[in-house]
Amino acid sequence: MRPAAARQGRGRAVVPDADPYGPGCGLPAGPASVTQEQQDPRERQEREEHRERHGGSRGWSAARKGVWSRLRFTSLRLRLVVVFGLVALTAAVSASGIAYWLNREAVLTRAQDAVLGDFEQEMQNRAGALPERPTQEELQYTADQMANSSQRFSVLLIAEDPEGRTVYGGSGGLSGFSLQDVPVSLREAVNERQKITSTNEYAYHLYWQRIVDGDTPYLVAGTRTIGGGPTGYLLKSLEPEAKDLNSLAWSLGIATGLALIGSALLAQALATTVLKPVQRLGTAARRLGEGKLDTRLRVSGTDELADLSRTFNKAAEALEKRVADMAARDEASRRFVADMSHELRTPLTAITAVTEVLEEELEFEGGGIAPMVEPAVRLVVSETRRLNDLVENLMEVTRFDAGTARLVLDDVDIADQITACIDARAWLDAVELDAERGIHARIDPRRLDVILANLIGNALKHGGSPVRVSVREESAAGDGSGADGAGGAEAVAGEGAGDGAEPGTGAEDAGGSGGTVIIEVRDQGPGIPEDVLPHVFDRFYKASASRPRSEGSGLGLSIALENAHAHGGEITAANGPEGGAVFTLRLPRDVSALMEEDAGGTEDARGRRSGIRRENTEGDAR
Repeated sequence: MRPAAARQGRGRAVVPDADPYGPGCGLPAGPASVTQEQQDPRERQEREEHRERHGGSRGWSAARKGVWSRLRFTSLRLRLVVVFGLVALTAAVSASGIAYWLNREAVLTRAQDAVLGDFEQEMQNRAGALPERPTQEELQYTADQMANSSQRFSVLLIAEDPEGRTVYGGSGGLSGFSLQDVPVSLREAVNERQKITSTNEYAYHLYWQRIVDGDTPYLVAGTRTIGGGPTGYLLKSLEPEAKDLNSLAWSLGIATGLALIGSALLAQALATTVLKPVQRLGTAARRLGEGKLDTRLRVSGTDELADLSRTFNKAAEALEKRVADMAARDEASRRFVADMSHELRTPLTAITAVTEVLEEELEFEGGGIAPMVEPAVRLVVSETRRLNDLVENLMEVTRFDAGTARLVLDDVDIADQITACIDARAWLDAVELDAERGIHARIDPRRLDVILANLIGNALKHGGSPVRVSVREESAAGDGSGADGAGGAEAVAGEGAGDGAEPGTGAEDAGGSGGTVIIEVRDQGPGIPEDVLPHVFDRFYKASASRPRSEGSGLGLSIALENAHAHGGEITAANGPEGGAVFTLRLPRDVSALMEEDAGGTEDARGRRSGIRRENTEGDAR
């Protein structure tokens, strides 16, 4: 008798391998194999219930992690380090996985070939020497001898004794390796008789399979002798190989971790090298945005960052030159306006004196002005007054721009001040005043008079009467109340409705002592067009391009806004919900603190404080 040829023929590819240690087996997993289908159904049900019970908390945790990742990944350095680390981790894991798979196959194949070769040799030398119908004692003796080979595996021999009974001989005795330890599929494959062809010389072959029992891997193989004789099975523990593979996996995992740490450190160093020029560029851009136009970057190298630095320097140089040119032109324009205003005052004084005499002659019943000349004289008187107001407004604007005017503070009753302003201009019949006496503020009364005259006059001219003026107080903390301001139907615009005050100049900032006084001027007109609102406080702005000439100079609201800024207040303009325009003036009740801050403050703050030396009663043409 000869043993079957080892691992030959079609029998090796009967069923896929179920061994978790890898491919190579030609049969399904045996009873001891741990597969997903063999897991306890109750365990799966408990796991599903646990997932349902904690699904909500996991969803909230996932959302929180998503928000946290979005917040943390705003740093370019962090993103660079993370990306670099992910690339290094992917490469290290891939390399470690390939190395582990190659070494695992080599270790298992080497151990498996050695065991199967020794088993085949033992079957040829010892089992093949047995009679065709051996006794149980002969099988047991032969199994013990085969188990004492160099590979030290367990052996089970099965045959029929002379009386036709099936007898077993195991190397471990009754408690050793038994037929129940052999997978059914492996037994069926071993006992299956193959058809002999030109490519298949033997009817039986040697089959093997890897199984796991109690977390310990085993190699199970079986064959039968050709021409009659015992069927042999072996069981070999692969635990030493599994331990070697576990040690290799730990070593590769440690190497992967060290590679990840090294890549993170390398990415940090590279990020510092790459991002340092970017940080310098960001600092330079911030300085440039703060107005330091002489900021430049030091350029070194020929890479992309060096090109970016050169481009920044060229842009900063061009911006500095352009700003300098614009500042020079602006200064020249201001100087021209100031010089022109001063130069016009001398001849305008003489012209004003002459027009006053002519006006007196017109009012005198027996005057010597002919009726035919009277309309021309009245036109001259009106245009002279308009020219005089324009020159005064221009001079006031130059004072604001030069920062030469100052506040002259006094304790003022707001209601009395408004009444005096209305009475001085004969507006008592056209204005409704809603103001209680006793609301006091320490402000510049002349400047407040200019603000009120411009706002009320603008409302009367373009919104129509009656104009309603209301006054209320607001505590230092501010209750957030107050009507939105709005202007007339065709307002001469300025620096934006609702944006009248610059940041940091509001009453909340400046009027911390004593709260805020809010004066609201509301007219009965159609309101301000939406496209005009952003320009309500612009100088010389005309809402209607078809009416470039009007009674106003286009400076009244602009001067009123500058006066409010001088007090640390603001003016806003908007359209009321019931129609009409509403201008809202907010002033701190005590500007003394602001004046003290001004005394040691910045030049910009000083530039916004100026005094009005002449009343401006003009309302802007819209």
